[in-house]
Amino acid sequence: MDRRAMRRPLKPALAVAAALLLAALPTGCGGGGSTSTGPAHLNWYNFPDDSGALQQAADGCTKASGGRYTIAYNKLPRAADGQRQQLVRRLAAHDEALDILGLDVTWAAEFAEAGWIRPWTGLDRARATAGTLAASLKTATWKGKLYAVPYNANTQLLWYRDDLVPRPPTTWAQMLDASRALAKAGKPHHVEIQGAQYEGLTVWFNTLIESAGGSILNASATAPSLGAPAVRAAGIMRELATSPAADPSLANQMEDQNRLAMESGTAAFELNYPFVYPSMKANQPDLFKHFHWAPYPRVDAARPARPTIGGIDLAIGAYSRHPALAHEAALCLRNRGNQMTAALKGGLPPTLRSLYSDPKLIASYPFAADILSALEHASVRPQTPAYQNISIAVSHTLSPPAGIEPVSAVADMKGQINDALQSKGLIP
Repeated sequence: MDRRAMRRPLKPALAVAAALLLAALPTGCGGGGSTSTGPAHLNWYNFPDDSGALQQAADGCTKASGGRYTIAYNKLPRAADGQRQQLVRRLAAHDEALDILGLDVTWAAEFAEAGWIRPWTGLDRARATAGTLAASLKTATWKGKLYAVPYNANTQLLWYRDDLVPRPPTTWAQMLDASRALAKAGKPHHVEIQGAQYEGLTVWFNTLIESAGGSILNASATAPSLGAPAVRAAGIMRELATSPAADPSLANQMEDQNRLAMESGTAAFELNYPFVYPSMKANQPDLFKHFHWAPYPRVDAARPARPTIGGIDLAIGAYSRHPALAHEAALCLRNRGNQMTAALKGGLPPTLRSLYSDPKLIASYPFAADILSALEHASVRPQTPAYQNISIAVSHTLSPPAGIEPVSAVADMKGQINDALQSKGLIP
């Protein structure tokens, strides 16, 4: 309904007639509202889930509301870029049908700065933060305000074959040396990692630079930091890409290609998310017997690795007709039971710390303690409304990994990030 068409004052008789007519109409315009006698209709937009966990959560929370609201789970595109594009376009148009939004952990600053999502305050904030992992809360915070409730987390571990490597390496140097030794012996030796020109390449670099004691941006997120840790990170990427450890398809590989390569038996190591564990169990039971995990490799032996945190945060659309109910529903969608279901069915690590000691989770997540440790040491990607531009600058500069010249690449990246922070030259 276009409220701009209702600017002229009506004559008294016409006003009475219009009021009677409007009273007889449903209150919801564009499918995003509710009727005067029925429950409020809440739209939840999130990534497409094939496990059924998200639909189960929507149905369960609808039932638990006691008839006060219904939740419709709407699937966004599979690719993160497509998800963001759809949400940005609709929020820029002040779409009232967007109630609960599943945001990638890098979007909160941009959406908050644009005024597209509501801050969490009072009791809602207290309930959102209680028992929630600190790194997950950081992804949902901008300028000291909480703008979303963390729904799930994600992080990478080192996955390896114990029939090839009895003891997992603890550093990148050890892993690359082990790969070279396996190659020399004619055994599977690749290190599977995300080398394509996309967000996964930025995540790899961010993890390495943070693990080396640096960061992409300074503390105030106003300028690039980079420096010696960035040169070291870029050097490790090049070293892998130009060694026997590199998969021939490295420059085109994303997470799922890494999974498939490991399952094919050509790799000894894989840096990837927990979804690879149930996949290996289902697809390659013989290899699964030797499929183990370890903490993400360190850059320095004396400094713990800082793998980059991923996941989804639930925000409330600024133009929702039912913000109070949407906050309540979002808290239900990410409650203990629904996070457990998402972990067991969808392989999504929880954001509630207490779940990691739950025997039910540990039974299906034998690596729960390592995931929790990784999340407690996790790094967060640069928090800035310009993040999309920064990610483009990083991934374009470092692609392909085999062509990286560390010193010049970091210098070039610094200039591009400066431009990105000033909204110059790059369009997400």
